[in-house]
Amino acid sequence: MSNYSTTRRTLLKAGAALAGAAAIPLALFGDEPKHVAESYPPAQALGYREDASTVDRAKYPKYVPGQACANCKQYQGDPNSQFGLCQLYPGKAVSAKGWCSGYVAKSG
Repeated sequence: MSNYSTTRRTLLKAGAALAGAAAIPLALFGDEPKHVAESYPPAQALGYREDASTVDRAKYPKYVPGQACANCKQYQGDPNSQFGLCQLYPGKAVSAKGWCSGYVAKSG
């Protein structure tokens, strides 16, 4: 019985260590997240453009000049960075100058 509890305890510790490691941002390791390509299917579905000035305004009338990923509520990067993580594309970075139809203006 003590072998079972030792094995179980070891597995629980290993699981906790793995869960903790998964929570560490990739940036700490120097690995940058992949950039969202306009050809990426979820990006296509939302009309993502790496440069907001190229948005097809006939197709996306919601777009207003001045809107960009950097000033969107979904954007998790530094507004002064070239790229940052986006909640709409988990684990992927979007261009700060980009835009998609998931745009929601930051309040405040």
